[in-house]
Amino acid sequence: MNRLPFAFLLLLIALACTNTPAKKDAAASSDQIWWKEAVIYQIYPRSFKDSDGDGVGDLKGILQELDYIKSLGVDMVWLNPIYASPNDDNGYDISDYRDIMKEFGTMADFDALIKGLHERGIKFVMDVVVNHSSDEHEWFKQSRSSRDNPYRNYYHWWPAEKGKPNYRWSFFDETGSAWMYDSLTNAYYLHYFSRKQPDLNWENPKVRQEVYDIMKFWAEKGVDGFRLDAFQFASKDTSFPPLPEGYQKNVIKYYGMGPHLHEYLQEMYREVLSKYDVFAVSEGAGSTFEDAHALVDADRNELQMAYHFESVDLVNSLDGYQLSRFKEVFTRWDSAFAKNGWLSVFLSNHDNARLVSRFGNDSPQFRAPSAKMLNTFILSMRGTPYCYYGDELGMTNIGFDSISQYRDIAAINGYKLAKKEGRDLDQYLAKLKFLSRDNGRTPMQWNDTQNAGFSTGKPWLPVNDNYQQINVIAEEKNPNSVLSHFKKMVRLRKDNPVLVYGDYRIIQAEHPDIYAYTRTLGEQKMLVLLNFSDHNADIELPEAGAIAETLIDNYDALERAGNKITLKPYQAVVAGLK
Repeated sequence: MNRLPFAFLLLLIALACTNTPAKKDAAASSDQIWWKEAVIYQIYPRSFKDSDGDGVGDLKGILQELDYIKSLGVDMVWLNPIYASPNDDNGYDISDYRDIMKEFGTMADFDALIKGLHERGIKFVMDVVVNHSSDEHEWFKQSRSSRDNPYRNYYHWWPAEKGKPNYRWSFFDETGSAWMYDSLTNAYYLHYFSRKQPDLNWENPKVRQEVYDIMKFWAEKGVDGFRLDAFQFASKDTSFPPLPEGYQKNVIKYYGMGPHLHEYLQEMYREVLSKYDVFAVSEGAGSTFEDAHALVDADRNELQMAYHFESVDLVNSLDGYQLSRFKEVFTRWDSAFAKNGWLSVFLSNHDNARLVSRFGNDSPQFRAPSAKMLNTFILSMRGTPYCYYGDELGMTNIGFDSISQYRDIAAINGYKLAKKEGRDLDQYLAKLKFLSRDNGRTPMQWNDTQNAGFSTGKPWLPVNDNYQQINVIAEEKNPNSVLSHFKKMVRLRKDNPVLVYGDYRIIQAEHPDIYAYTRTLGEQKMLVLLNFSDHNADIELPEAGAIAETLIDNYDALERAGNKITLKPYQAVVAGLK
């Protein structure tokens, strides 16, 4: 899927950090595993780099920038889908799981990309979209052709003579309904997303074997891992009982974690994951801590890392978010996984608007310090950090004003539904301008030439007007840029296992402006101070007197007077404690 507010992501990955022997010994008691130490870089291939001038990013474009990716210090690249697809949902509607989308290149290009990444010590995770396929996939063409076709049960069908099926809500459908009537066989098919994305029937063992064979195909080609898109929806109660009143408040409770999900994951582990040196990447953390632990605890032989969405869903309106709630969510999840399981840490991806526009301040005055502050947070928390392309530069929302400017099916069909229901369209567009997924999909800003160096042709989405100031070349030359700070923070994390495995303790949770916490591993202790406000903020800390050295600071200096510390707007500090 391209996730809307209820998806969940799960991921395992990348290379071991380079640490000194002493630091490795200090972390030895923390169940050291290399995918916990990885820094993950997510690339939206359509928007990263276009090599042939057609306005669409491609595999050769990524190949051209492998040295840049290596320079970031990251250990793994996760690419959004690159399979053959009619592109109803930007590649999340797959028509052939063993072929590359022509816009992105060829299988030879893919092989070259894998080789180039591996030569640089970077692992690769492939997106696998198997909750649904495209309606142009041969399986569905066969399935809809007749009721007795061998592929009929590859999808969920409801015979019309049984009456209309109980309502199911769709994330992307312009009518809001997940059942689509098909006159050819007088039946309805299920689609939790676009009507061009029919849901696969995982109750059918033939479907499951098809998926395992696909995964084996890519594992044989050298893929290091898989992200199983929207997999929390794969298992369904096929009686499709009525949804209770108020289901919208917790859709995942009724849509996710179906009756056989754990069986399917354990079967996948036996059939594929245990037989190759690969890792599973899967949406699916459930709606409770119990669900998440059942999916990722080591003795389950299912998944390894919980990727919950409660934090990014803190910003779902024009009102923004409350820092108190932000701190509570991250602290609660860390506490729940302090002993068992493992978390991912992220604030943006292809299904959200830009990091600095949502959680920071994208004004010219505060964009850089707040982007640095947010990257410091992601890279200093316990868990595996996920960094989305362009956030290392502090790229911002583009802010479209008209529905005609959007390319995202969620925005377009959502607008149609809002219009049909008579809702305030100006308000809908204002919310889209702030929160639309297209904000996070604009072309990568490489330099200050035409189209930011992304393409010699017309880009599939417009380049943000601020590309002349915010771009790779400009920031590589500036030691105080967002990019330079990002690289320093990645290096600090890789050199200090305390930032990976260390215990987390929040300080003064009630502080209205500052998020403060410590990370402790053995004798090593670090203090993290983050000012989430646009004004100076004071905090009294006994730990202030124990500061041995400032390791990271997005300003020139840290202002201290005794136990009192004054942080400048969006100042971010990581300090070593005695």
